[in-house]
Amino acid sequence: MKPIDLFLAILAALLMALGMRPASAADANVAALLQQQTQELMNAVTDGKADIWRRYLDDEVIYSAEDGLVKNKKQLVAEITPLPQGISGRLEVTQFKTTMQGRVAVTNYVAEEVEGYHGQTLRAHYRSTDTWIETPAGWRLLASQVLALRTDPRAIELSSSKLDEYVGVYTLTPAIRYTISRKGNDLMAARTGRKPEWLQAEVADYFFVAGDPRIRKVFQRDMHGQITGFVERRESWDILWRRQP
Repeated sequence: MKPIDLFLAILAALLMALGMRPASAADANVAALLQQQTQELMNAVTDGKADIWRRYLDDEVIYSAEDGLVKNKKQLVAEITPLPQGISGRLEVTQFKTTMQGRVAVTNYVAEEVEGYHGQTLRAHYRSTDTWIETPAGWRLLASQVLALRTDPRAIELSSSKLDEYVGVYTLTPAIRYTISRKGNDLMAARTGRKPEWLQAEVADYFFVAGDPRIRKVFQRDMHGQITGFVERRESWDILWRRQP
């Protein structure tokens, strides 16, 4: 036996011992088929073709949408209708990956959406994890979880005098501080024990850090317009920081 053949034989034996098996041509064919069917489902959303969803969904499908609602087959099929006048769209499946165990396949991918909305263009990205099962009628979608991927908003510029209003020291506890200083036309902030970060304004009194779109710094003012602190808003939860004199 040639050395390379011996290596492959040993590798296959190890994979089998671990309960795994090397990818086969059949696996590749299934992966290609599931990617095709997934793209058909995405096309059907914008084309309003409910029959595609009726065909590929298992009768017992569990679908967890990006808004947290859990839906069944009847509800999903009922939602697939032609887009209203003035709205168009395209959903493209990208970054598609598949893993298989027997007659079950799990896929993960990103659906990139481009939507025409009354003359304007909107873009969104959704990451989904789908579970497919092989049935006598073909591969059917048994479960899906969809997550809306967030991106940084567009920052605006504020005047130097406006930026100076936010400069100061804010405390979460006596030992944890958040110090904001102005560096030219930018705000730099440093929390106790962490690396400095740059604050960018989405609107006045509403800041974010690039690469962390789930969190906002919302500054609070008293009746005289003076900043008293800010809340660190994580989705819908607020953590209060108080400004020090």
